[in-house]
Amino acid sequence: MKVRFDATGEVVVITGGAQGIGAALARAVTSCGGTAVVFDVVKPASGVEYVEVDVADRASVESAVADVLSRYGRIDGLVAGAAVQPRTPVIEQDPSEWTRTLQVNLDGVVWVCQAVVPHMVSRRSGSVVVFTSGMAVTGYAGAAAYASSKAALVAFAKSLAAEVAEHRVRVNVTAPGVIDTEQFRGANADADRLHWQDTIGIGDPEDVVGPLLFLLSDAAAMTGSVLTRERAFAKLVSFTE
Repeated sequence: MKVRFDATGEVVVITGGAQGIGAALARAVTSCGGTAVVFDVVKPASGVEYVEVDVADRASVESAVADVLSRYGRIDGLVAGAAVQPRTPVIEQDPSEWTRTLQVNLDGVVWVCQAVVPHMVSRRSGSVVVFTSGMAVTGYAGAAAYASSKAALVAFAKSLAAEVAEHRVRVNVTAPGVIDTEQFRGANADADRLHWQDTIGIGDPEDVVGPLLFLLSDAAAMTGSVLTRERAFAKLVSFTE
C-alpha cells in the first residue's frame, strides 16, 4: 500500500529544521505542495524558508510566529524538534550546560506552543508534534540533562493535548529512535555508535518523514499519543505520482 500526502496551501513550522530529521521533513512538506518554515539558529542548506530563531528566547519565538502569521495567515502544523544533546556525567555537569539544555529542549517547546496553539484553537484545526526519546524512559550515562528534558516533554505534550482536544487541535509525541543526524554523530563517539548500531539500529532522517507527515495529516485521528520507532520506521510515503 502506498500513501501520498497532499499539503497544498498548508503551512508547517519546524523548529530545529536546518538539519537532520527537520530538514528531511521540510523537504517532504514542500514536495507535498505545502510551505515549510524552518526556525533554527543554523541556516538550512536547502532552499526552504528559514527564520533565525533561538527557541530558548521566548520573545524571538513570538516575533517569528507573528511574522509567519502575518505573511501566510495560518499555521497548520508545528513540529517542535529543536534540541541540544550534551554528553556530561551528572557530577561533572556545569549548571550553565544543564540550564541551556532545558531551555532549548523543554522551554523552547513551551514557548513555540504558546505562540502557535492559540491560533490553531481559534481556527479549530491544527496538529502539533513533539519529539521525545527512548532515553526519557531508560536514561543514558552522560545524557541526564537530555533524557530529563525529553521525559518532561511527554508530560507536557499529553497535558496540552488534553487542554486543546475540544478545539480539534491534536498534540502527539514521537520517539524516532536512533537516527543518523549531525546531532547524533556529535553526541555519540565510536563506542556509543557501535552500541546503537548493534542494538536497535541506526536509521536515516528520511525514515521518520512518513510517520511525521501522518501525524500532521487529518488521517491521524489521535491526540496525546506517543509514536515510537522500535527498529526502523518504514518509509511510508511517496512524494511523486
